[in-house]
Amino acid sequence: MGLTGARDISIIDTAPSERLPVQVYVGEADDTLLRRAILRELDRGGQVFFVHNRVQSIYIVRNLLNNLIPEASLAVAHGQMGERELEQVMTDFVEGEIQVLLSTSIIESGLDIPNANTLIVDRAEMFGLAQLYQLRGRVGRGTRRAYAYFFHGPWNSLTTEAQQRLETIAEETQLGAGYNIAMRDLEIRGAGELLGAEQSGHIGSIGFDLYTKMLAQAVRQRKAARDGKTVVMDLPEPATIDLPLAAYIPPDYVPDASLRLRLYRRMAGLDSLDEVDDMAEELADRFGPIPDPVDNLLYQLRVKVLAMRAGVASITVESGQIRLRVPGLEQAPRYRLQRYLGNGVRVSKKAIWFGRDLSTGEWKVALVRVLERLESYRYEVWQPSSEGRSEGDGVSEEEE
Repeated sequence: MGLTGARDISIIDTAPSERLPVQVYVGEADDTLLRRAILRELDRGGQVFFVHNRVQSIYIVRNLLNNLIPEASLAVAHGQMGERELEQVMTDFVEGEIQVLLSTSIIESGLDIPNANTLIVDRAEMFGLAQLYQLRGRVGRGTRRAYAYFFHGPWNSLTTEAQQRLETIAEETQLGAGYNIAMRDLEIRGAGELLGAEQSGHIGSIGFDLYTKMLAQAVRQRKAARDGKTVVMDLPEPATIDLPLAAYIPPDYVPDASLRLRLYRRMAGLDSLDEVDDMAEELADRFGPIPDPVDNLLYQLRVKVLAMRAGVASITVESGQIRLRVPGLEQAPRYRLQRYLGNGVRVSKKAIWFGRDLSTGEWKVALVRVLERLESYRYEVWQPSSEGRSEGDGVSEEEE
């Protein structure tokens, strides 16, 4: 509901100071790697969570671990234990008397033990993505580097959804990744009834992006109807923007390649000027003063938003002039439109042209002005009728 505008949503993605992202390993079960991971944590004086989520076989796993790492002190914790017994185990672990805690998923939330910085999950393919994310959050609570190992069965035996969940938890390792993981979980499982009880729906048949766009437009239509307004329900394709600008995120501005990719993905989904301005503020706040290539990228995003609002399909440079291709332009009163857009603008049957010195920044201001005036003209003056003429257009082709 937050994604589609039905409810407000706030995101806090600033990590605590000195917090480090968790190093994640996803792979098939390996006793050698398991022993090495546990001993490495014990050698630096830390503690280990080992998650096995079946009470029926948890004591078998305890015996296997005792044989694999006899030098470690180990205890078991699960929800079927007596209250006092479980409390004593957890107290001993918090106080450091137990080095390895073998438990079910009861540890997935609410625990904050800074000295426990290695997590090992057995049969990780059996967990949901939210569970995997919560379990990963049990380590790395302090300033030490933490490690999380998600062991699964043979890869070719896993379901497609299980593979997708494991790939997601391996890819989204940055601090503040919860929102991205929730989005991916929604995409994998499918969005169901917005206000109903069903957990799955038809999102897979039309795609996640189209689903959210359709739902967002439906919400906007209902809000407009409540206010006595009308919203045209359409799904316009993003305008194609090809301008002579160096528009990118420099590696020296955002060094992390995966973070740059996520920023590009977020930018591609911006569809309002307010969202672009918010992105500019966020970049300046997180990474410092915005360099010219990023400023150019933000400018192109603003142009894309204005172009979509004005009904422009593409903006390109041809023969030293900027060309705006506008579908349905042949139905417009072109002579009036040309006068409305101002001097230096030429309106043909399929495109709008204007020339500026591309070596200066003057054309950027002029392009924004043309798009804003075109949007205003489109919705205030030019109202194409079903016969292919514009209402109120008294100018014939011969008069033009």
